[in-house]
Amino acid sequence: MEDAHTTLLTLKDLQDTSFFGVFDGHGGRGAAKYSSEQLHEYIVKDEAYIQGDYALAVKHGYLSADADLRGDPEFIHDSSGCTAVTALITPDKRIFVGNAGDSRAVISVGGNAKALSEDHKPVNEGESARIVAAGGFVEFGRVNGNLALSRAIGDFEFKQNLKLNPEEQVVTANPDVAVHDITPDDEFIVLACDGIWDCLTSQEVIDFVREKIAEKQTLAQVCESLMDHCLAADSELGGIGCDNMTVVIVGILHGRTEEEWYQWIQEKPSL
Repeated sequence: MEDAHTTLLTLKDLQDTSFFGVFDGHGGRGAAKYSSEQLHEYIVKDEAYIQGDYALAVKHGYLSADADLRGDPEFIHDSSGCTAVTALITPDKRIFVGNAGDSRAVISVGGNAKALSEDHKPVNEGESARIVAAGGFVEFGRVNGNLALSRAIGDFEFKQNLKLNPEEQVVTANPDVAVHDITPDDEFIVLACDGIWDCLTSQEVIDFVREKIAEKQTLAQVCESLMDHCLAADSELGGIGCDNMTVVIVGILHGRTEEEWYQWIQEKPSL
């Protein structure tokens, strides 16, 4: 298993601050494991975070984690990489979602799926333009015919152009950062790797989660049910439903207890 995740309801000594992340690894587990253990530390230690510019702190955190991973002697011969989709929830009731790669974050707003990230695929116009400008190419929908995503932490073989900034490399760890102000209709956030999104649309995932909560499943059970639902009957054949799968579901309580939140979702019709 090359994936990793982070679930921190309370982020160190920061009151009412939470952090969640999904890291879809490839080429080994090193980059994903490192990111799941260290990325939040880079974000909260950044000067921008201290100044209250959380979006900039998320961007700096991704790039700093990537740079330090590259310089870590333990990773000199490690060719692994990982996507990184994270949600930082701050005391002022905002969600800052950072994303590098093709994992995805979606929030349920009254039962409707709202995207909090955009998949970074090599065929996307902006991504392919950066790849080509940095000296790479896109073939068969992959970076240099190899990598099926265009942003990642690690994957340093695609970050070799010394004339370019980290944001300009063939593959970059530079994240898109989306900001969402929490509203009374916000129910839960789903962070998941492409093994889920290749099988279901964002709305189908939201519908599935609400359906299972209505059946009185806990969020842990819902995660298991969702992965079982997406799992191919025969993984020997490859393709959709055969990829690694990692899911994190974050309930937005709005001051409710867990029991009250489950009941609220069970009784709440979609908007």
